[in-house]
Amino acid sequence: MLVAASAAPPRVSAQNEPTAADVDRIIREFAAREQEFKLARANYTFRQDVRVQELDSRGNIQFDAKGNMIEYRAVTDILFDSKGRRIEKKIEGPTDRLFRLRLTREDFDDVRNIQPFVLTTDELPRYSIRYTGRDRVDGIPCYMFDVGPRRIEKGERYFQGTIWVDESALQIIKTYGKAVPDLRKGLLDENLFPRFETYRQQIDGQYWFPAYTIAEDTLQFSALGGGPLRVRHIIRYENYKQFTSEVKIIPQDRQGSGK
Repeated sequence: MLVAASAAPPRVSAQNEPTAADVDRIIREFAAREQEFKLARANYTFRQDVRVQELDSRGNIQFDAKGNMIEYRAVTDILFDSKGRRIEKKIEGPTDRLFRLRLTREDFDDVRNIQPFVLTTDELPRYSIRYTGRDRVDGIPCYMFDVGPRRIEKGERYFQGTIWVDESALQIIKTYGKAVPDLRKGLLDENLFPRFETYRQQIDGQYWFPAYTIAEDTLQFSALGGGPLRVRHIIRYENYKQFTSEVKIIPQDRQGSGK
């Protein structure tokens, strides 16, 4: 979704722009680092706080007749059981007071997999990636890439947008775009998805994990579907803690991981 408060900062000087060979190497190396990140995050516990709100045309939160915010809210701890299996523990909710919106399987899949987007070595064949320049995110020099699916397979979800890759850590630290495709099976069966922006934070001085996602967009439903609807998504990821187990995560050799 389009987030009005997130105007793009000035571009970094184009000095020492990478060559085509450099870009290919950078993509291979950051994808290998993202593979490490994916394995590492699977070995952490954290809290996930999801809010989806319906807004009026001016961007204000709406309330029902009882004074409750028209929103979906769920707070979940992502943990491990005594056998080391990944589990989800409900802390608050889910409470669903949405009026027009109905959250679907694809929405929840996007919360898990697309909004905290990870572009690993295994995922590279699914995506077209184009280097677009250099930028800064909170003062950190980054490479920028436009990313989109090479083709859309039935039943699959993809990210389409822009990623910012830390020039030093070679990990994604920001994404801006949306989950695709939108799904329209008729005027009364429309499953639309907002543009979002996800920022990461560095955990344990090594990996950049998702910190929060924010989206505020107008979904263009048809007249029969009620017409355009402005929505806001806010997802926070907090309290990352490494899970102690017998499983060991072995980082890949960044210099030799591009095969």
